[in-house]
This record gives sequence, structure tokens and C-alpha cells, in this order.
Amino acid sequence: MGSLAPSPPPQLSLDDLRALSVLGQGARGVVFHVVPVAAAAEDSSAVGADTMALKAMSRAAARHRGVAPGSTCAGGGGGDGHRRIWFEHDVLLALRHPLLPSLHGVVATDAVVGFAIDRCPGGDLKSLRRRWRADATLPEPVIRFYAAELVLVLEHLHGLGVVYRDLKPENVLIQDSGHIMLVDFDLSTTLPPPSPPPPPDATTSRRGSSPPSRPSSSRRRRRRWHKNKTSAAATVLACFSSRRHTASPETTSGARTPAAPKSSSFVGTEDYVAPEIVAGSGHDHAVDWWGLGVVLYEMLYGRTPFRGRSRRETFRRVLAAPPEMPGEPTPLRDLIARLLDKDPGRRLGAHGVRLHAFFRGLDWDRVLDVARPPFIPAPDDEDGGDAAGAEAGAGAGALDVEKVVDEVFGTSGDDGGTPAADVGSDGGRDYDFSIFF
Repeated sequence: MGSLAPSPPPQLSLDDLRALSVLGQGARGVVFHVVPVAAAAEDSSAVGADTMALKAMSRAAARHRGVAPGSTCAGGGGGDGHRRIWFEHDVLLALRHPLLPSLHGVVATDAVVGFAIDRCPGGDLKSLRRRWRADATLPEPVIRFYAAELVLVLEHLHGLGVVYRDLKPENVLIQDSGHIMLVDFDLSTTLPPPSPPPPPDATTSRRGSSPPSRPSSSRRRRRRWHKNKTSAAATVLACFSSRRHTASPETTSGARTPAAPKSSSFVGTEDYVAPEIVAGSGHDHAVDWWGLGVVLYEMLYGRTPFRGRSRRETFRRVLAAPPEMPGEPTPLRDLIARLLDKDPGRRLGAHGVRLHAFFRGLDWDRVLDVARPPFIPAPDDEDGGDAAGAEAGAGAGALDVEKVVDEVFGTSGDDGGTPAADVGSDGGRDYDFSIFF
């Protein structure tokens, strides 16, 4: 029997990649649109894709504290930057799903570490909503499609033991097919997968959904393939986590029973963070279903439900204020309200979401087979009309990845140009990222 471990990604050199534009930047990295240069493109052993996204992270910034200046995160990552880089690498290596990125290669220099993944030319859900109509919200059938794909993604990640913890429209990209891709796993963590749903009951199991149909033989084969891949990926991820992170990149606190561990980290993006994270009471997979509720609210109303004039007021509203739900009662508003339940024990999870009336009539087995999603990027749609990307890509010259990352994170002038030593659990150790390959 062959090994379950996936093959390590190929090592890429910045000399073999041409950075055309900046697609975006976050708390821990800058994302570039890159293509192989002519020499690499002619090499049959090189990365097969002609165009990719390269997330490049500053090693000096990672050595400081793991959180860049101006971060929108509610808290640090629960661990230093180097451990976050390791963790995201391991998650990307384990992923095998059409709505999640594939790791095509790794760049490791003295200045940056970068992950080459699939590029999505349709922008993200936030930009899509802005472009949809100037005077109207997204139609409910459009929201239903993207919500269903997010449910499938979260179910898959939770089955791998991954809690995503940073669900927001900016992290939901649109592939060239029109289907979504969830990206950025540097705030994720690992916990044991949630308990399976209760056994089906003939009278109630499919309440609010279409009658069951016998799947085709090809679909049954695909299910078996995904089941095997999921099992393998979960095994690999567990091995990676125990080998380098002591089961998780941050500490976990035991819940009421040893069988239900929870994370105690204060992490997330301000407008989307769940109340149990703010309260510091320990959290698990339920935080992702809260995040789904916030995203659906924003898709419906064009704003987040708990935004205050300050971070303190936002967190107070997350903890105590009910979401304002103007408009007539609808299944979508009911679903949002159930996802935004302050009590994670009462909050809807995957099973309850699937059975909710908002998804009545949806064939979950065919969501990934939809040939005409609500929005399909045009062939010349440069990253969803992203102005920053177009501006950065103007001109014939390629971008200097290391220079751009250094300018964004401002690390070259700190402490006389000498990066600060690692602190915390790493004991001053500097990681050798050549082990990636």
C-alpha cells in the first residue's frame, strides 16, 4: 500500500516567476499575480498552470510577532509568524477539494516565503456585491448559491479537523468557472472533527429539502474518491500538526469533557469574530457557522450586523446586541438569525443548515456541477476589476516581489536593519523552510 502523504510541492525560484500585479495584501502577506517566465513555461517539469497567485510573507515580519502593523485581526494569531507559515503550508498541502486552493509550489528566500496557489480572476464576494447593482442587494437565489458552496467548504474543512476562523467576503474568491474558492488559512487551527449528524429518520431527516434520489454510478464513485481523499488528508494533517505544532499552532483548553477540546485563542477579524471568542470562553467549529451568518447578513444588507464606532463597541454588540433584521420575515432572515445565535450550543451547524427552509429543494449533490453560476468572469476580467491590481501591473516591467513585501511590512529599517530574534515558544530558533521541499 502506498503512503498516504501527498508529494511535497516543487520548489520555485523568484527568477522563474514574473510578478505582473499585486492582487491584494493582508495582515501577513502580499498576494501577487504571477506567471512562469518563458524558460520555465517551456520546461515540461515546471508548474503546469500558466497563471497563479503567489502569497509572499516577510520572514523578518514573521520573526517579530507574526502580526503586521495595521492588522485588522481581533487578536494575534495565538502563535508566532513562523509557526503560522508552517501551519498554512500543511493545510494547503492536505487540501483536495474543487472549492479550495491547491499548492503548486513554494518560494523560500532569505527575505520571503511564498505559496503559489490557483489564481481566481473574478475578485471576491465583497467586490462582486459592489459590482452587481448600484441600487440593489444580491438576489436571494444568488445568495443561496454562494451560501451552499460555503456550507460544502466548511463541512469539508471540519471533516479534516480544520477550524477556519476567518470567514469573510474578502477571503471568498470567484474562480474562472464562477464557483468560489476559500483562501487564507493563516488564522485556522486544528480540532477533532465534530460529531456526525444523527441517523436519518424517515419522517424528519429531509425536512425542507427535496426527496432523496439515487445517485448516479459516477457520483457514487466520486463520493468514494472524496471519502478516501478526505481520510488521507486528515491523517496527513494530523501528522503535520503533531510533528511541528504540538497538535495546534496555539494552545487549546479542555471543554467540559476531554472529548470536546476547544481553542482559547483570541483571533479573527473584528466585524466577523464570534461572541465565544470575544468572551474568551473557548471555541470550536461553531465559530465558522457564526461567520457564515455574518457573511450572509452582509450579502443581504450590504453591511455587517454588529459594526460599532470603535472596536470596543463592536465587541459589545457581538456579545449582547441582537442583529437588526429589517424587512419582512423570510427563510433567509431566519437562517441568518439562527446562525447568529450567541450561544454556540444552540447555533445551527452543518446538519441544521442543510435542512433549513432557505435551502428547500436544493440538491446538495449537484451544487459543484452547476455549469452556469450567477457570475462568470470574462476572459479579460483582470481580478474582478481590482483597481489595485491593475495599477500595480501597469507598465511592461515585472514587480520585485521581495522589494514590494519589504515596503509593505517595513521591516528593513527596524533595529538598524537587523530583524528581531524569535521569541516565545520557538526559543529563538529560525526556521529552515528548505524542509518544505
